[in-house]
Amino acid sequence: MSITTVMVPLDLTPASWNRLDVARSIAERVSAQLIGVSACEALPSHLYGKGALINARIIDRGAARASAELAEVEAVFLARTWGMPGAAWRARPGDLRVVLAEQARIADLVVLGRADPDDVEGWCAALAPGELILQLGCPVLLVPSGVASLAARRVVIGWKDSREARRAVRDSLPLLVGAESVCIATVGPDATPDGAEDVAASLTRCGVAETTVVRSPSSRSVAACLMDIAHRTKADLIVTGAYGHSRLHERVFGSVTRQLLGASPVCCLMSH
Repeated sequence: MSITTVMVPLDLTPASWNRLDVARSIAERVSAQLIGVSACEALPSHLYGKGALINARIIDRGAARASAELAEVEAVFLARTWGMPGAAWRARPGDLRVVLAEQARIADLVVLGRADPDDVEGWCAALAPGELILQLGCPVLLVPSGVASLAARRVVIGWKDSREARRAVRDSLPLLVGAESVCIATVGPDATPDGAEDVAASLTRCGVAETTVVRSPSSRSVAACLMDIAHRTKADLIVTGAYGHSRLHERVFGSVTRQLLGASPVCCLMSH
């Protein structure tokens, strides 16, 4: 797996520029193209619901506003990526969720922020990372609020011998190779080795500098254990598979993916 294209959706909020900084650092690290994506609705659904009285003047005014705001986002993107070879901008009026899903066909990694239901201004606030992980067909990097950099020098892999976890390891390999240390963690009350030693040996053959295997049979949730290990090892990246159980199982017993998306203080790279 190689990362040749890093994609990041953007709007006019400060959190967007933090995500852009993270996306740019990854693109530069792996020599990938950086693509900024945006879309803005002329008549946002949260302002113009069903039954709203809309005339031609409102439509024209909304279209002009959307065009102006997209141009403003583009200007900031171009300024922040000045001198970066291959940086590209893709935007059009419309629903950002639809546009991002379309553009992700050329992405090897999509950088997202945490959904914020209280943010009524930012277009990206309506993007639900959990849903997009299932829809985009490529790995997703979640950037928590307030995080503006990703060194990825110390990485924690949440390991379970599943299709999703195997893919996450392969998808993150370009970042793992540049790390100083990688901790492969099998956690939870039913934690078993599940081939973790094999994964460690494989990563070593791929050029990962230092790999360790940790088993934590703690009764706490898997997500809590992974975040604790990341804190203790001073890691700023957690790599996991996403949604390895059925949706019914997740609704009844909870989801490691959902807990990490909602609470992780460090970036999470997830693959489904």
